[in-house]
Amino acid sequence: MDRKRLLKNPLVWIALAVGLYFLFSTLLDDHRGYTEVSTSQAMQQISASNIGSAEIEDKEQQLLLDLDESISVEGESTSQIITQYPERVSQDIYNDLLGQDVEVETSVSQSSLLGQMLIYMIPLALLLLLLFWVMNNAQGGGSKVLNFGKSKAKQLTKDMPTSLFTDVAGADEAVEELHEIKDFLQSPARYQELGAKIPKGVLLYGPPGTGKTLLARAVAGEAGVPFYTISGSDFVEMFVGVGASRVRDLFEQAKQNAPCIIFVDEIDAVGRQRGAGLGGGHDEREQTLNQLLVEMDGFDSKGGIILIAATNRPDILDPALLRPGRFDRQIPVQAPDLRGRKAILEVHAKSKPLAPDASLDGLAKRTAGMSGADLENVLNEAALLTARLHRTEIDEYALEESVDRVIGGPARKGKVISEKEKKITAYHEGGHALAAWAMPDIEPVYKLTILPRGRTGGHALLVPEDDKDLMTRSEMIGRLVFAMGGRTAEELVFHEPTTGASSDIEQATKIAKAMVKEYGMSARLGAVKYGQEQGDPFLGRSAGKEADYSLEVAHEIDEEVRKLIETAHTEAWEVLSNYRDVLDDLVYEVLRKETLQRPDLERIFAKVSKRPRITVFNEFGSRKPSEKPPIKTPAEVAAERGEPWPPPEQSRPEPVSSAPAGGPATGQAAGEGQESSRQAEQEPSAAPANPYAYRQAGPNGTGTDTRHGAQREQWPGDPQQRDPRYGTGPNGGQAYRGYGPQSQQEGSAWQGNPNGPPNYGAPPGWKPATSPSGRNRQYGPGSQGPGAPGPGTPGPGAQGPEGPVGSERGQLGSEQSQTPADDDGWPQAGQYGDGQPGDGKHRRNADGQDGQHRG
Repeated sequence: MDRKRLLKNPLVWIALAVGLYFLFSTLLDDHRGYTEVSTSQAMQQISASNIGSAEIEDKEQQLLLDLDESISVEGESTSQIITQYPERVSQDIYNDLLGQDVEVETSVSQSSLLGQMLIYMIPLALLLLLLFWVMNNAQGGGSKVLNFGKSKAKQLTKDMPTSLFTDVAGADEAVEELHEIKDFLQSPARYQELGAKIPKGVLLYGPPGTGKTLLARAVAGEAGVPFYTISGSDFVEMFVGVGASRVRDLFEQAKQNAPCIIFVDEIDAVGRQRGAGLGGGHDEREQTLNQLLVEMDGFDSKGGIILIAATNRPDILDPALLRPGRFDRQIPVQAPDLRGRKAILEVHAKSKPLAPDASLDGLAKRTAGMSGADLENVLNEAALLTARLHRTEIDEYALEESVDRVIGGPARKGKVISEKEKKITAYHEGGHALAAWAMPDIEPVYKLTILPRGRTGGHALLVPEDDKDLMTRSEMIGRLVFAMGGRTAEELVFHEPTTGASSDIEQATKIAKAMVKEYGMSARLGAVKYGQEQGDPFLGRSAGKEADYSLEVAHEIDEEVRKLIETAHTEAWEVLSNYRDVLDDLVYEVLRKETLQRPDLERIFAKVSKRPRITVFNEFGSRKPSEKPPIKTPAEVAAERGEPWPPPEQSRPEPVSSAPAGGPATGQAAGEGQESSRQAEQEPSAAPANPYAYRQAGPNGTGTDTRHGAQREQWPGDPQQRDPRYGTGPNGGQAYRGYGPQSQQEGSAWQGNPNGPPNYGAPPGWKPATSPSGRNRQYGPGSQGPGAPGPGTPGPGAQGPEGPVGSERGQLGSEQSQTPADDDGWPQAGQYGDGQPGDGKHRRNADGQDGQHRG
């Protein structure tokens, strides 16, 4: 223990005082040298006249005798004895001593009032001192007793270990936001000159283990200003008013050391949403929250005090705490993506020796959905396994085993499994793998094993090639088929199901209910969300659902869920029935090796072909999907041409918006637009800095394109004046945007085909909807559609230099000419109003976002 802390401990001083008391009592004792004997022995010596002198202490009733001749007491010779006597015989002893002509001395001690008081006050004072010390330590106060209202925030010093932004990986957006906070604290004048106000509060929220506290440590290491850290639970104690007092003291310290940063970890402990005031159980916490709200709102905008808080429950925080002016900036810290996981693994692998065959890229792909703490645990488990095997480097086997251990638990190597149960498990897991392999829209199967691990008897692992935030309906149906593959194999081979499929049925039911109730993927119920879930968005727990629908709707939901699962069950049955021989070969291999990797599965499933997509649920009613496939992205166009993307000159393309016909481009004066056009004509061989910028050459040779009423600048450096977005036409002309190079000529097989044009740029298996009979769509020359005119034949409203040029995107007939526009002014996808084509931009949601995360 530290010497300073030892000296501050009152127990040490109490023990020292008691020791000194006994020491001085022993040194100042007048009875040293006297041997204590019984009263009868002392009386015998008086009767024998062996007394030289005597001293009577009447108050203590003690008799001290100096003997003429020594006597033996317990084997030792002594001439001085001491004994006790009863009060009633004191006079008799005195008379006997006087009769023997012995020198007798009598001492009667008188106690003072002060001494009597000290005898009672000193033990009481020691007891009170001990009680105060215990209470003071229980409340965590400083050197003062009853220091309850002081803040327990700790100020980090330079000697304390901290992190830097370079130690944080997989959270680049959060680091960028916090770097701005650090820059403001170090150089506030640059922001104040522009009238900018730094956010007073920053809230870091996200799932557990994503690095929120690590980001705060990095800010502490980078900022170079006083940094106070405290937990949300440190504010509230058992005494009323302590929480509010600690909040006031914390901000008072911060104001005295501004500029500074205050970090509150797990702020949901004190910032929980206030109730209706019923009952007094939360009054103390609400008083603390109210004081926190007042202190945050009372900040001086130039004071340089910033509050950073972290939580994984932002849904329960009080709205007054989240409003602008308090927590102005809310930064999500989500689970890392593929690139982030690789960066995190590289950070944690710096201090670990990796074997040449250990691949962090493959490990990052296999750990989709894991947080930074999970990834650190994976590498730590791999290091522990390597040490257990007495190896010096972490190899691929250790990484593979650590992932399985973190996901499924430790392997149950000592469990004895019968041959029958092992065979059932092999067919069950083989049914999962075969069903997944045959489905067109599902992640590839990475590994199949029948080794029991945790509470499972085996598993088939799917590893996605890339991170995905959205799932289509066909992908979710593929997952249903994958989930039902195990039970289907049991029914197909053993003619009865087992209890091993319980978790598969639970997962399939959860997916089917989500499709019907949350994502609106049922044509019968429509795009309606049924039920409001009440749970933790980041902790993964549900507190129940509020049924906001009738019993009739509940019955229909059950029917739709049952229909989805039954369809997936039937699809899995057909797959396993058609490839029963492949299933038997797979089971034989997995029983022999116990674990099969991706190369083994590719060899066994070589003759398994992909099933067509299940389209029984694609009910659009009277709404017919567009016949046109989606456009190609610049990256896809560059891949077809064999060119790198992004271009080496810059990281990403910068679109140049076009202006309406007859006017300059947006953001340019009229002279600037004409000047750029003239410069492009004078320098046809000079390639632009960005070869994939969204500019297009005009077919009329003037540097502008007036086919759709929009003025576009000429694309320099291309003798055929092609737009790189569109591919290459048959005669160097223009092809549809998003379509591949047009290689079909007039009279080709697809012309007049009711199935429509080829699926250039569309996903595998995509098939456009056919138009109802009686409708006639007009296509321009070079268009890829049924009944397209020959080259040079003008389409309706088309214009061009050598004969009218067909519509680049195709124009609809008069039946769809009055198509309403979206909220942002662009025509709806697949429809073209007033004879004008769409602009090719993707549609946005009503809230202006480009899409919605669908879990």
